[in-house]
Amino acid sequence: MAREIRTPGPDHPIAVEKNPARVVVRVGDQVVADTTAALALREANYPAVQYIPLADVNPAFLKDSDTTTYCPYKGDASYYTLVTAGGELVDAIWTYREPYPAVAEIADHVAFYPDKVETTEI
Repeated sequence: MAREIRTPGPDHPIAVEKNPARVVVRVGDQVVADTTAALALREANYPAVQYIPLADVNPAFLKDSDTTTYCPYKGDASYYTLVTAGGELVDAIWTYREPYPAVAEIADHVAFYPDKVETTEI
């Protein structure tokens, strides 16, 4: 079955911009990610999502997940579970390893579910 690919436009805008702030992601007192190279993805009427370079995430916290989802605007998403001293946060992180051209900038970046981590912009 072919997947529908949609292009962002006036009815469903998507913008990706460099975030000038330092972005720190924590689980409790553990720093999971720290970057000055985050991208803010603004999609339709949703809150902006911070996409952090995977290179700026501490790999000690990452465990691959078998979970995948599909977005017709961005492509196939893969997930990571966060492994912390307090336990596992299943599928707390997603990434588009080969995003569609309209959002190509988010390749090699990850995003965190805000209800599973604390994200601070400094």
